[in-house]
Amino acid sequence: MNTIAFPKLGLEFTVDRFISVFGLDIAWYAILISLGFLLAVIYGIKRMPQFGLDSDRAIDAILAGMVGGIIGARLYYVIFSWDQYKDNLLEIFNTRNGGLAIYGGIIGALAFGLLVCKLRKVRILPMLDITALGFLLGQGIGRWGNFINGEAYGAETDSILGMTIAGVADSPVHPCFLYESIWCLLGFVLLHFYSKRRKFDGEVALFYLIWYGAERAVVEGLRQDSLYLGNLRVSQVLSVLLVIVALIIWLCVKSKIKRENDPEYLQLYVYTEESKELLRQAQEKNSKSKKEKKTHEEELEEAALEDGIEEEDEEKLQKRLQESEEAEKEADRESEESRSKLFSEEPEKEENDASSQKN
Repeated sequence: MNTIAFPKLGLEFTVDRFISVFGLDIAWYAILISLGFLLAVIYGIKRMPQFGLDSDRAIDAILAGMVGGIIGARLYYVIFSWDQYKDNLLEIFNTRNGGLAIYGGIIGALAFGLLVCKLRKVRILPMLDITALGFLLGQGIGRWGNFINGEAYGAETDSILGMTIAGVADSPVHPCFLYESIWCLLGFVLLHFYSKRRKFDGEVALFYLIWYGAERAVVEGLRQDSLYLGNLRVSQVLSVLLVIVALIIWLCVKSKIKRENDPEYLQLYVYTEESKELLRQAQEKNSKSKKEKKTHEEELEEAALEDGIEEEDEEKLQKRLQESEEAEKEADRESEESRSKLFSEEPEKEENDASSQKN
């Protein structure tokens, strides 16, 4: 159990790091990361047609990116925290207590996802734009796993948002997880709307690197659990480099577009004939699939109806047979009564005839 409080806000939370499901303890950290990933996937699939992509093809890249993200996030953390694992290598595979680095996750997801994009012939730049939006949404939600674990906090502060963690940080510290969560969710909203007016494929991805990199460069300087390479905070250095490189690329592309003065130059993929044909084929495929499904359902309904009629006819036949048997029994009973009555009348008739003859 972790007791986490925000003294100046008068808030205190006692949270269990695990939830028990049928006797199995599941970490909230894993649940929140999975929830962030799931929402990011749902959002991405819904928006793919607006980027000219077929979700049936792209879903393979998403799943590969998920696997690569987990592997990359863990490897990144382990590499820069090797002293914690060198004497117990099996602990490398234990992620229940955290130990995932976001930049490693991004690198791993891109490496695996882009490889599958090439294999499945999914356009990379539009896919990167959707991925960037998904990253912001997933990170904004997943960061609350750090809150449950009582980690990703910064130096001491007098800020109104100062946070204490019982037994870990008794004096108020920066809630770095909260800063990043808010920043990512805000970036997601802004880029969601901007993406509808993007000037070229890949622009949203560049803005993601600038937006997230700028925040991480600042917040990483506040954290007390940074990963180091010598005296350098690895994620802080990487963030600064990403911001600089992404900004230079964006400025160069914008300048090139302006010089060309050609509306067709770097045309968005969604407006190309290739994309329109791809989406048309995907739509036809989905329509055909729905039609086949509907036909199958109708066949099942007809079969069920026929079975119902057959069952009803069988019931009627059984009823008729039963009525016929009862009628036969009734007829036999009446015939037996008639014979009995006849036999009882014959002796009386004989007696009467004998009496008449005597007289």
